[in-house]
Amino acid sequence: MPLHPLRAGEHLLARTGVRSRARHRADPSSLGHPAGPPSTRAALGELGAGLDGVRLLGALPRLATAPRGDGHLVVDIPGWRAPELSGAPLRAYLRRLGYDARGWGFGTNTGDPRRDVERLAERVLGLVEETGAPASLVGWSLGGVIAREVARRHPEAVRRVITYGTPVTGGPRHTTVARVQNRGAEPDTGRVTRRLDPTAPVPVPLTVIFSRRDGIVSWQACLDHTSPDAEHVEVSSTHIGMGVDPDVWSVVADRLARPA
Repeated sequence: MPLHPLRAGEHLLARTGVRSRARHRADPSSLGHPAGPPSTRAALGELGAGLDGVRLLGALPRLATAPRGDGHLVVDIPGWRAPELSGAPLRAYLRRLGYDARGWGFGTNTGDPRRDVERLAERVLGLVEETGAPASLVGWSLGGVIAREVARRHPEAVRRVITYGTPVTGGPRHTTVARVQNRGAEPDTGRVTRRLDPTAPVPVPLTVIFSRRDGIVSWQACLDHTSPDAEHVEVSSTHIGMGVDPDVWSVVADRLARPA
């Protein structure tokens, strides 16, 4: 059955990036729990990740109207095996809005979360002392896991955390990459989060961005069922495409602009 002309027009505007496809999900408990890695179909969908970036062109007008930043520090943390350069487009956008957006400072995320939590915490504490105000942390995939743990340990230094495509539940058991290729990158993280989340949930404002099209991390594994100040936003992007998805950018910009 063909779409109604009005709905067809809205669908086209969303596909081209003119309108957002992001949706707030108020009750994550109703969305279910992960049952394993993403499907093969979802994993193959990652081959089209470049198309997610095309929507940036159509989204430029609405991205330009995002709230202006207040200049506070924003630290961006890349995903597993991703170079620090992967977050450069988002950081450039946040700087244009008026934030002090910086990379995490350690180059490629090689997948040693225990070490990276320690050294990022030290870096964030130093930057916060230098700037005189708490920082916001934005993490992609495994980078979001690291951001969560830094905030858990040092909530006084973290204003808010925003994650996208980040496995919260089950660690590597619900990721395609860990199942197929990498047996050692995230097991420690999975054990740590399973132990801490129920007893010491992330105590700062937390925005969880997830996508049902994610072919790397099971989208249900991204849901946070324990943190008291967690909100969930669903986008329609591949995992790899999230870094250039204008809907992710607009959500990040909106949440960073909220009062501390």
